[in-house]
Amino acid sequence: MASPPVNAESTDPKVAAVEGKNVGSGGFGVWGICDTGHGVHGDSLSSRGVVGTSRDFHGVYGKSTNNVGVAGESNNMHGVLGNSHHPKGAGVFGTNNNGGDGVVGTGRRGVVGESVDFQGVSGKSTKNAGVVGESAEFHAVFGISHSSNNGGVFGVNNGGGWGVIGRSDSNTGVSGESNTGIGVHGKGGRLAGFFEGDIEVTGVIHMTRGDYAEDFTVANPDCVEPGMVMVLDDVGGVRVSHEAYDKRVAGVVSGAGGYKPAVILDHDDALPDRLPLALMGKVYCMVDATDAPVGVGDLLTTSSFPGHAMKALDPLRAFGSVIGKALQPLAAGRGLVPVLVRLQ
Repeated sequence: MASPPVNAESTDPKVAAVEGKNVGSGGFGVWGICDTGHGVHGDSLSSRGVVGTSRDFHGVYGKSTNNVGVAGESNNMHGVLGNSHHPKGAGVFGTNNNGGDGVVGTGRRGVVGESVDFQGVSGKSTKNAGVVGESAEFHAVFGISHSSNNGGVFGVNNGGGWGVIGRSDSNTGVSGESNTGIGVHGKGGRLAGFFEGDIEVTGVIHMTRGDYAEDFTVANPDCVEPGMVMVLDDVGGVRVSHEAYDKRVAGVVSGAGGYKPAVILDHDDALPDRLPLALMGKVYCMVDATDAPVGVGDLLTTSSFPGHAMKALDPLRAFGSVIGKALQPLAAGRGLVPVLVRLQ
């Protein structure tokens, strides 16, 4: 096939005005060099300005010393369109080995990425941020999801770090808003959230659990179970109660039955042999009804049976040793009874 002339024109939609073909190894189909302008320039009013195809290398390759390597313009479509049919290949791939940007986009949207079944935009970096977004008047990164089970912005870290980090010199590091749902949702294996510093809440705090507890060092913790009544010991900790009407009563070990502590004070994972004691609220308590049945509203005090409470029958002895009020009856024997803790 003869080479097409310079300034060639074509009226056939299936025939290019200029065609370049290289059947050798590693050559260029079309090569353009210009000292100050575009190496290759293509204009189109309704379709692609430049189309390049290659089996083994770049479909279109542009190089410029002082300006843009490849420039594409279109009045009604994409200035540059890149397609890749390989699962590991990119439609458009940009590399800069001199400290600059691999791909730069300007316009109404700087970069637009679309995908049917994978990431719309993927960023990867060995030593810095995978994706960076900057904006003078709006969000630096803005994410939208139309699925009820997915997030607008999703971050994953498989190396032990943070999935998402938000920082601000003078305002909010991370802000979450929702008109009808949850503004910020946190879920974790150890902690759902961790805060360094003060917390200010302008609304109501809803706790789905039962009691207000505080951690105490426990003597012989292996022998202690949730629901047991505890009393103060002589070394600043607590031990299992074993005397009736003991004025050293400190509380009930949280976590028995269906009630769990809603708030735990003085908690430290690094301190061993500590358990939360319910000081206020609802908690399941071990109760002994052997000597007297327990009714709803009865005051409970320590019993002689280890770790159990009993009905307070002697008002004078009960003063200072009351644990709280029974919320359910226990006619006889021993068992777990929900109690409204109120030490007095």
